[in-house]
Amino acid sequence: MCETCVTMRRTRRHVLVHGALGIMATLGGLGAIGTAAASDTPPTHLGPDQALEQLKAGNRRFVADPQACVSDMAKRRRELVAGQAPWATLVSCADSRVPPELVFGGLSLGELFVIRNAGNTVDTVAMGTLEYGAAVLKSPLIVVLGHERCGAVAAACDVVAKNATFPGAIGPMIEPIVPAAIAARGRDGDFVDNTVRENVRRTVARLKLAGPLIADMAKTGKLRVVGARYDLKSGEVEFFA
Repeated sequence: MCETCVTMRRTRRHVLVHGALGIMATLGGLGAIGTAAASDTPPTHLGPDQALEQLKAGNRRFVADPQACVSDMAKRRRELVAGQAPWATLVSCADSRVPPELVFGGLSLGELFVIRNAGNTVDTVAMGTLEYGAAVLKSPLIVVLGHERCGAVAAACDVVAKNATFPGAIGPMIEPIVPAAIAARGRDGDFVDNTVRENVRRTVARLKLAGPLIADMAKTGKLRVVGARYDLKSGEVEFFA
């Protein structure tokens, strides 16, 4: 059995033993949502810093010794029927080379709450999903994950540098990334990669001010919002504010 599977089993045992201690009172102002989302599953016992360290440890495993292990998915699927308690939320690019569950060590069902779209942007749907994850599911960590050679970011850079246009809904889709490209233009280094980082930083800053749910939880320490960049060649995830 691989180390990842062993770790997941230990984590699940810890949740079963200590999960009841982590049950929180129903959030004021979220009565309707809380009722609709009620389940028999207590929220994760992990705090924001613990969740972040668990992601970092998983990525170290992925870089050092990638393994496509298979845990008992059927058993895990049955365990999650009553509800979910993800311990981290990811805003990630839809790029097929960057699957969060694998990038962070081969995680199983029910561990990550993931929003994926081209360019890891946050629109109304993504924001509502993030708020649901934080306020209802009690996921203590949000990570905005950009990556090397992002196609959506490259397209936004072409809009800025070459006045490029794109057909269909692609143009409107990358509009939120254009301000990051404008800000990154002219900086030392690679234009696209600088924009990848700038796009992540701007999204993180926006989420920290997005209220009332996420901003208030971040201010009280119940939630942490961080940015990160995935390197396609090495598999490493670099975390930054």
